[in-house]
Formats: sequence, C-alpha cells, structure tokens
Amino acid sequence: MSDVSPPPGATRSRPPILRITDAAATRLKELLSIAERPGDLVRLGVASGGCAGMSYTMEYTNDIGPLDTVVEDKGVRVVIDSKALMFLLGTEMDFQVDKMSAQFVFNNPNQVSSCGCGESVSLAAADVSAYPQP
Repeated sequence: MSDVSPPPGATRSRPPILRITDAAATRLKELLSIAERPGDLVRLGVASGGCAGMSYTMEYTNDIGPLDTVVEDKGVRVVIDSKALMFLLGTEMDFQVDKMSAQFVFNNPNQVSSCGCGESVSLAAADVSAYPQP
C-alpha cells in the first residue's frame, strides 16, 4: 500500500461553501435594489420547523457576526449564519420560475429528505473531510 498524501506544502482545493447560479444572482440583485429595508447582503440560514424538521431562511442584513461566513459569487454577497454552515456546505442556490411559482431552490448535498409540499427539509451535517483546513 502506498502513501497517497500530497507533497509537503501542497493543499487540496476546497469545494465551494455555496454556489450561486446566474439566475439566483440576478434575482438577489433585483431584490436588494428594491428592498423596503435595504441591506447590502442577504443572510441565509436554517430554522427548525415544518413537517420535515427544518426550513431554509433568508433575510436582508447589514450585519456580519464574528462567526458568520460571507460568500461572494457572481457579484452577490451572501452571509451564511454560523449555526447553518454545517448544513449548507456544498449547496447550490438557484432561482427557478415556472407557470405556478417563482422561488429560490437549494440543491443541497446534505438534504436527506423533504416534505411533500417542499416547504421543509431534513438535513444532516456535512462531511467536513471534503473541506480540509489550510
């Protein structure tokens, strides 16, 4: 068996914490430009509730907590609540429009299941081994 460790000083690239699609970035920019209570950022988190156990939350903010993570992608900055980070690692944030709805959609590798109406999800903490420390 051979050692497959990277050479000294080499680092593995980290997967992105959050990817924002073009459609989601466009919609976030629109929302931030017309907000009644404008904020420079959107805070993304998860909350307990719903029939599957958790739901995604979004709110305008100008505050970044000391343990929050800021992700910048496609000209949009999103604050990830420190309590939600382990549930959102590797998530893609999209915005989809169809005949009956327009909504942000989270393609989350940590999602175990969702309820029938799609309003709540069951999430597991991310496998942090894919996110090596520097």
